[in-house]
Amino acid sequence: MDCIQQASKSVPGRRTVFGGVARAGRPLVTIIMMAICVAAYALDMAIPNGFIFQNFAYAPFLTESEPWRMLTSAFLHSSSFMHIAFNMYALWILGNALEPAFGRARFLAVYLVSALAGSVGVLLLSTMDSIDTPVVGASGAVFGLFGALFVVQKKRGGDLRQILVLLAINVAIGFIIPNIAWQAHLGGLIAGALCTAAIAYAPAKNRNVIQWGAMAAVVVILAILAIYKVSTFPNFVLL
Repeated sequence: MDCIQQASKSVPGRRTVFGGVARAGRPLVTIIMMAICVAAYALDMAIPNGFIFQNFAYAPFLTESEPWRMLTSAFLHSSSFMHIAFNMYALWILGNALEPAFGRARFLAVYLVSALAGSVGVLLLSTMDSIDTPVVGASGAVFGLFGALFVVQKKRGGDLRQILVLLAINVAIGFIIPNIAWQAHLGGLIAGALCTAAIAYAPAKNRNVIQWGAMAAVVVILAILAIYKVSTFPNFVLL
């Protein structure tokens, strides 16, 4: 028995086409992200005086003093049920397609970097008139997954027309319906596509180092852009 156990440890785990650990069953990371969003929505509705929103939503002027809001805001949603319902539906569909292909760790990384990039997009495109406008929602992360799906389909030689149409519709909605942060959509979309390009096109040799190094580089670039933008506002202090 000990010999069998030692032999099984020496056999490398089964990998996905993009280098992640292949796992059977439901997309666990997707479910956890959805559960956090739903729990945060319920708490926000249950706790009076907007405590959750006031302490975890993001606005550009808070970047220096409370930078964690750039991520926590991605797990909050407005009081409109349609807001969270649409994002959770999109997350479920995209997560089921991408998490098994990426593996849990890579999928989570793409999701969180896209969420961060959504807030950076809001910051970069903010003006003095909008730096105190709060934003919430998983849309930046979800658009990052849209960008990821586009790159994956391109890598596999699949039909891109349906994804482009879906993206066009969602981009149009961001401009037509008021109070939607299209800046977060744009930031998440770009970051998700960049991270996935690193995952999908990394050569087999040193693949893990290249994939994780490239995603870390995206985070560094986002930080540099945020610091630069913050420095342009006279009342801001550098991160």
